[in-house]
Amino acid sequence: MKQVVITILIVMSMLILTACNSESASQPTIPSEAEKNEPSKNVQEQNSETEEFIEEKKPKVEEDELKEEVEEVSAAYQVSDDSSIIPIKDEINEDVVLLTFDDAPDKYSLQIAETLKSLDASAIFFVNGHFINSPEGKEQLKKIHDMGFLIGNHTYNHPLLTTISEEKQKEEIVSLNNRIEEIIGERPKFFRAPNGVNTDYSKQVVKEEGMVLMNWTYGYDYFEPYMDKDKLTTAMITGEGPEVDVSYSLLKPGANLLMHDREWTAAALADIIKGLRESGYEVVDPNLILTN
Repeated sequence: MKQVVITILIVMSMLILTACNSESASQPTIPSEAEKNEPSKNVQEQNSETEEFIEEKKPKVEEDELKEEVEEVSAAYQVSDDSSIIPIKDEINEDVVLLTFDDAPDKYSLQIAETLKSLDASAIFFVNGHFINSPEGKEQLKKIHDMGFLIGNHTYNHPLLTTISEEKQKEEIVSLNNRIEEIIGERPKFFRAPNGVNTDYSKQVVKEEGMVLMNWTYGYDYFEPYMDKDKLTTAMITGEGPEVDVSYSLLKPGANLLMHDREWTAAALADIIKGLRESGYEVVDPNLILTN
């Protein structure tokens, strides 16, 4: 009997020991503090893959869009309905004039650009395509652009837009933008129609091309009486052109001054700029004008 009891106790002890070992094995191991703070290799890999996936799926900001945002922030002026240049920020000088030159680069644009540069004056050169078909014209355009002047679109062949088809209007505008971009690496931001005459369709094309449509507030160098250095200088400084029935001054804050690639204009330019400045006007940098 005593032997039986001893055998039973031994078996029970073995069962109890086995049960304890089984429970211990099922218990999770408590990690150390260092292990708690260190993610497992699998978790690190998963996080890395997730970050790469998110980065790949982020919308990329296009260079042109970023450039537009920067331009909008830095813009201080805009072109009004009458083509004047008006401030869009407080405490911005309103006593400014914009210098523009059409029919470039014919014979005198480079000379005009050099005069502007020597006087630290900015301007827009409105280009015609037929002037940049030759190697000489192409080189002049590159030099003017490299000197820091903005290049505008004045149509490829200078037609009166109201006399040609919509297809031709688009070709005149878009083909010139393409050609200018080929030469200087960027498309024009401003458009001026020959004779200042637009159509509803040309305005639409200009908008689609992301350009600002611009005419002018006054100019005299295309009138015969002002194809003279001294007379042109006086007219541009005063804003008056009595010999073409403008007996009052068109000079005002934000005036958009039209000039051309002409010999008398090139000769008068330095005196025109000095006279405008002496009258209290600053030559505005067209880079500060808000574009589309």
